[in-house]
Amino acid sequence: MKIQYRSIAVYAVLLLAACGGPQPVEPGIWRAVVVLPGGELPFSLQLDRAGGDWSATFINGAERVDVPEVAISNDTLKLVMPAFNTRIDATRDGAGYTGTLTLVKRGGKEQIMPFSATPNESRRFVVAASDDKYVTVDGRWEVVFTDDDGAQTAAVGEFEQDENHVQGTFLTATGDYRFLAGQVQGNDLYLSTFDGSHAFLFTASLAGETLRGGFWSGTAWHEDWVATRNAGAKLPDAYSLTQLVGDRFEFEFPNTSGQSVSSDDPRFDGKVLLVTLVGSWCPNCHDEAAFLAPFYQKYRGQGLEIVGLMFEHLEDFDEAARQVNAFRNKFDIEYPLLVAGSSDKKRASRTMTMLDRVYSFPTSIFIDRTGEVRQIHTGFSGPGTGEHYQKLVAGFSETIEQLLAE
Repeated sequence: MKIQYRSIAVYAVLLLAACGGPQPVEPGIWRAVVVLPGGELPFSLQLDRAGGDWSATFINGAERVDVPEVAISNDTLKLVMPAFNTRIDATRDGAGYTGTLTLVKRGGKEQIMPFSATPNESRRFVVAASDDKYVTVDGRWEVVFTDDDGAQTAAVGEFEQDENHVQGTFLTATGDYRFLAGQVQGNDLYLSTFDGSHAFLFTASLAGETLRGGFWSGTAWHEDWVATRNAGAKLPDAYSLTQLVGDRFEFEFPNTSGQSVSSDDPRFDGKVLLVTLVGSWCPNCHDEAAFLAPFYQKYRGQGLEIVGLMFEHLEDFDEAARQVNAFRNKFDIEYPLLVAGSSDKKRASRTMTMLDRVYSFPTSIFIDRTGEVRQIHTGFSGPGTGEHYQKLVAGFSETIEQLLAE
């Protein structure tokens, strides 16, 4: 009898396929692709089902990003990342899905890119064969990015290679490019990530000890990059890049309910205060928030307060407040988040007149119990940077513990 039921079930699936209807969605690893001007950006998409509820996870090397809102049927797929204000909308196309990825950028402008997903395909970029020839990019690289206007940015690339598979990241003075995963084929290197916000694609070719290639972010950003092997490559000290102008750092901005919160409020009297300039659109800020939320719970009883000044892509206060609340909910943040202004760095610099500039999101200001600024840290090296992240966490903890002990 069991064989009979199974035969009927198999027959029903085959009949559905023969009639042109969609086949049942398969749990497991899917190969997702977003098309950028520079080519295909692949990432792994894991779909799982428990009972009637689907879950989805983006995979970039060691990184796992759970999607908060998932709606999957035989006909449609919708993945929403509220804290980033991005979404994937797709319809069934054979065994897979095709549709669009929508990223919301500054001013509410949308970047819309073609999206597709195919089941049971584990490759990132290429299918590797046992006799393939490929270069080795393992190690540390001194990197220069050059945008289309000629402006240059120094970086350090760190890559780990296992056969033709590569993982790593680029570190800059303002933060890192998070978890990158890819492959080498012949003389060519391919790296990508999609973390729910940033859609990054890197390609390059190796000649001698030099990599030359291109970097694309979404639909609107492109840079050329050149990298040379250099085990001693390093960046400027993150505590030296942003300077205080004047004697004190002060703020007054509304929270998401519209109530004004000021550095002069009684809750901050005699407290050690960590003020961080962040944005919900910024993946490095998400890395920082994932660290600071439990950090605050650990030290608040000893006299630590944290305030997040949120600089958002959205100009309308109510829209910005909704975005900030989504960011708060993602990390269970208990410290105040204030709607401080636009994510444009020039406009943010005009708001933060007590700093010489807003060079990076995030930027963290350490203030002692007397109101004196003791340190300013620019950028944030997240978990994708390995030992650099561990060093940053240790430094933050050491600084706060010292200030609390004074």
